[in-house]
Amino acid sequence: MTHPTVIRGEHLLAALSLAAAGVPVLPLRAGKVPFGNCPRCTDGACGGRPNMKTPGPCVCPAPCHGWAAATTDPDVLTGPGWARAWREAAAVAYHPGGAGVTVVDLDNADAIAWAREALPATRTVPTTRGEHWLYRGAMPSANAVRPGVDVKSSMSYARWLGPGTGTMAALPDVVRDLIVREAAPVRPAPVVASAPGGGGKCPHRTRTFLERGIAMAEQRIAEATAAVHATVFGTFLAVLSTHGRCGCLTQVHAERLFAVAQAKGESPRHCADAWANALIRLGL
Repeated sequence: MTHPTVIRGEHLLAALSLAAAGVPVLPLRAGKVPFGNCPRCTDGACGGRPNMKTPGPCVCPAPCHGWAAATTDPDVLTGPGWARAWREAAAVAYHPGGAGVTVVDLDNADAIAWAREALPATRTVPTTRGEHWLYRGAMPSANAVRPGVDVKSSMSYARWLGPGTGTMAALPDVVRDLIVREAAPVRPAPVVASAPGGGGKCPHRTRTFLERGIAMAEQRIAEATAAVHATVFGTFLAVLSTHGRCGCLTQVHAERLFAVAQAKGESPRHCADAWANALIRLGL
């Protein structure tokens, strides 16, 4: 497919090179931030792109929705819907989690000194004020996990500043542990006791819908072939966002999801951490 409006600038060429290597990319405007949503996507009116907090059927041709717009599709990158963004782009960003990578963003000299003491050596990329340390493997993202330290992976973006130097190491537990604010126990939503007249039902879904949703969540985790940690967290987040407040979700449902995650190699602790962090993300 060809597009007469292709703008082949420096940033677009870099983006196409990254996309060819399997790294989802998007343009950044001045200020190192994504382009804003178009009018029809404002306030989630379009439903959102897949893999956002509220998945939906957005087919907007523009690079809306920040990190969720990142793609490896050259037809999208060079299409007319993205041409204006590339003309105005100030930088290229990528979705680390989508590439199966976690970026530990070290913002100052103190943060770098801490990383050299606490983290295993890996590929490093110089930044304006510090360094990006890149590890193989995806995880939930979180800001300010330590003074001057952010973790960028799933549901986040990082600015592309070059390939860096050194050999990329596997994502260590010490980095995963950075986002655990508390040693929170597994805490699925309490069961709502049935009341006379049909009480206790989910106010917006049927029990059949819940069972189908749990089965689909189990299937999604079981079929994950890469970025298993990110898939588990995203699945927990989706289940809790739908049923975490209505009283339908029980310990049995959580145990079912934990079991399939552990069958994919997740440890019980990582399952508990992912569940706890999904609860934190949703404010439950």
